[in-house]
Amino acid sequence: MSEDRALHAFEQLFGPEFGHGRAFDLAPLNRALKALGDPQEKLPPTIHVAGTNGKGSTIAFMRAIAEAAGLRVHVFSKPHILNLRERFRVANALASDEALIAAAGRIAATNETLTQFEAQVAAAFLLFAETPADVALLETGLGGRDDATNVVAHPVLCVLTPIDLDHQDALGATLAEIAAHKAGILKPGVPTIVTRQRDEAQDVIEAEAARVGATLLQQGIAWDAFAQNGRLVVQTETRMLDLPEPNLVGAHQVDNAGLACTALLSLARLSIDDDAFARGVTHAVWPGRMQRLTHGHLAELARPFDAEVWIDGGHNAHAARALMAALAQLNRKRAAKTALIVGLRARKDWRAFANALRDAADLAIAIPLADGAPPTELATALGAHAKTASDLDSAMQNALDLGAERVVICGSFLLVAKALSDSAELT
Repeated sequence: MSEDRALHAFEQLFGPEFGHGRAFDLAPLNRALKALGDPQEKLPPTIHVAGTNGKGSTIAFMRAIAEAAGLRVHVFSKPHILNLRERFRVANALASDEALIAAAGRIAATNETLTQFEAQVAAAFLLFAETPADVALLETGLGGRDDATNVVAHPVLCVLTPIDLDHQDALGATLAEIAAHKAGILKPGVPTIVTRQRDEAQDVIEAEAARVGATLLQQGIAWDAFAQNGRLVVQTETRMLDLPEPNLVGAHQVDNAGLACTALLSLARLSIDDDAFARGVTHAVWPGRMQRLTHGHLAELARPFDAEVWIDGGHNAHAARALMAALAQLNRKRAAKTALIVGLRARKDWRAFANALRDAADLAIAIPLADGAPPTELATALGAHAKTASDLDSAMQNALDLGAERVVICGSFLLVAKALSDSAELT
């Protein structure tokens, strides 16, 4: 794998991604942006997306649909898997190392003490402001209210994906506290497309919308999306789309694709036809999210056993439940003896993830990661059919030797990066 030159530059200038141990404070970023000419005020029409899970998939669908319509699209998303450039798409193309390094230097020259993530957001604004596009898609990093992306004061649209428990150390212990952070992106007079939420989160969203004067367009009321006879149906108050099934795997992707379609339908200025919606939902790319590997070292290990290899970077209980639903969907199409290879960071709520997947597969193998959950304890949480292995390769071989016909590598983007590092399937 080649050196990540842009990441090295950001690390040298700004330290760890969320470093400094500083409480939420957007003042340094605002001062830096002011010194840079306030590029966040010079963006094309911007859609701001927050939530716990589904943000990246929803943005991937929006991007694919907009590009299929011939539009120029800026995207800032996270996390990256193999290279920092993945976070920055400028007018449909990945930003170059050179452009990112130059932007990092300009930001550092403001002499403000920023976290690396804040500097990345500022770099995105610089690149987006200086390159024409039809729409910008902006994903929050952590929460919403105090997130660096929330310095954009005038998005044309806000989008809320499902909100659940994650990052409790930073966002609060309860769903209501976390929802308050996520709903903090709502703006006066700006429509907000909302997918289905748990009641506790929905109450917070509605209260915040009333407080700031935002219009909520809620799934099940103003719009809906559902699978019907192998198709995706999206219905708003003014339009209905009858589309092919989304290419991203999992029942949750029906809601994500529907959310993306509804968001773009609400922006009449983009004038997207049905054919572009159809091509977008069937060509969206979002690496590391229920992605099948067909090339690379692990796929080659599995080939003599005629086994499938899948990867998924979801790392909280909500993501685990979505993974279970996706596995059920795959089994309805082709029943297969399934093995999970699981590794999680210790700072995540790995017990909740493991408990949600407990006994969900024929076999589970827990492996160690840097700063990871203890494999023995993780295996115990995964259930009676779980064991441990020393690394990904040995876990893979173990699963295949035990007759696995479908191997799913999951629990952390660190693990997904290992699986993808020798594959040509990252786009």
